[in-house]
Amino acid sequence: MNKTFADKVIEFNKNLSYPGNLPDGFLVLNPYMDNPETMVVMQKFYHKYYDDSSQRKFMIGINPSRHGAGVTGVPFTDTKRLESICGIKMESARTHEVSSVFMYDMIEEYGGAELFYKDIYINSPFPLAIVRRTKNGWLNANYYDDKEVFEAVKGFMIESLKKHISLNLDTSEVFILGKKNADFITKLNKEVKMFDTMTVLEHPRYIQQYKSKEKQLYIDKYILALKNKTV
Repeated sequence: MNKTFADKVIEFNKNLSYPGNLPDGFLVLNPYMDNPETMVVMQKFYHKYYDDSSQRKFMIGINPSRHGAGVTGVPFTDTKRLESICGIKMESARTHEVSSVFMYDMIEEYGGAELFYKDIYINSPFPLAIVRRTKNGWLNANYYDDKEVFEAVKGFMIESLKKHISLNLDTSEVFILGKKNADFITKLNKEVKMFDTMTVLEHPRYIQQYKSKEKQLYIDKYILALKNKTV
């Protein structure tokens, strides 16, 4: 029996583990190891929206946050939107994630979750959460926050991106969230040619935190880019 897109993503997530080391003060969190329900809701999500063999466009985030995919296993999706929009309830956690708010407002204007996920697959070059030790405890970190972290995870990121592409993703144009993220993915793409064109979009967290008054402009920008329409 041919594996569906959902089957392949679930298999990828089930086998996720970071074998390398990180510099002192940084840790990798694997949501699937930390909470058994994460594995359950993640599978429900992909079976619901990706149970086919269609090719999809690839949207690339940075790395999962502790309150979004770090809990639900679904990129840019906190438990609130997983339940209210995707109809999948998570019993063991309640999270609110800033990026998720923008993403699902944009998805609604795109035509809704079913249509959006039929066209688009979202993941990250480093598909596990990274946290950094601070005076106030452990906080979210990005793979590019520290040069040593990036060097440590670079090979793993290239392998992860190749695995994502093998799910049946269109590599002629990739959509990268965040300008700094795009700088680093451009470096990786020069080393190992994976994508033809890179379209950079502002990161949902940045929009929601700093540009909320102009949110509609950014929603329009996303949708025009994803639907390949020119203004």
